[in-house]
Amino acid sequence: MSTRSDDSRPFGYRFAIGLIRPLLMALTRRDWSGAEHLPTEGGWVVCTNHTSHLDPLAFAHFMVDQGRAPRFLGKNEVFTVPVVGAILRSADQIPVYRESGRASDAYRAAVEAVRAGKCVAIYPEGTLTRDPGLWPMRGKTGAARVALETRCPVVPVATWGPHELLAPYGRRLRLFPRRTMHVRAGAPVPLDDLYGRPVTAELLAEATDRIIDAITAELEVVRGERAPAQRFDPRREGVTRTGRPRRLRDAS
Repeated sequence: MSTRSDDSRPFGYRFAIGLIRPLLMALTRRDWSGAEHLPTEGGWVVCTNHTSHLDPLAFAHFMVDQGRAPRFLGKNEVFTVPVVGAILRSADQIPVYRESGRASDAYRAAVEAVRAGKCVAIYPEGTLTRDPGLWPMRGKTGAARVALETRCPVVPVATWGPHELLAPYGRRLRLFPRRTMHVRAGAPVPLDDLYGRPVTAELLAEATDRIIDAITAELEVVRGERAPAQRFDPRREGVTRTGRPRRLRDAS
C-alpha cells in the first residue's frame, strides 16, 4: 500500500528556505504550472533541465511552493564549501562524486531515499547544457537507473529564466529588470514497459531518452518554440562533458 510522500524538512532545509525564499520573492517573478502532476504518495524522481547555476534555486522554489521537499543530487565539491556544505548535509541532500570510484554512492543513496518515500531531484544532463540554444542535451543514465530499480514515477520539469539572471558559467548577476522564473511540470514519463527487462546500456539509453524527451516537450511549451531535431551530444561535438565547455583537443 502506498504511503504519503516524505516531505519532511530537516533543520538545514528550513534554514535554507527561510534565508533564500524571501530573496527570490523580492528579486524574481514566478510562472509556475503543472503542479497537478507531482505525486503525493510514495517515493519518486523529478528531473529538470540545466542552463544556469541558479537553476536549483528556481526549481526548489517551485517545489517548495507546492509543499514538496526534494532531495537534490549535487556535485560533491559544493558539499565541501564552508557553511554551504554544512547546510546541505543537514538538509539531507545527496553528494555526487563525479568521474570517481565513488560515483555509485549517489545512486545507492538516491535509491534508498526513493524507497523511504522521498522525492529525489536529478539533473539528467549531469551538468549545464552545452547546447548553443540552451536546449537539453544528451543525458546521463543516473535518473533512469534509479527509476528502473525502484519503479517509481519520474516527473519531467522544464525550468527557464535563471539563465537571464546568471548566464551559463557567468559570474555577474543581472537582477534588473526583474526576471520571470518559468517552471512547468509534466505528466510522469511512461517507463512501465521497461520494467523487469535486463538492465543493458540500450535499455538505460532508451529510458534516459524518454526522460530528456519529456523535459524538452515541456520546455517547448514554456519557450513557445520547437527544439532542434537532433539533440546536442558533447561527445559527438568534441566538447568537454563537465566544467566550462572546451573542445577536447584544447583540453588535452
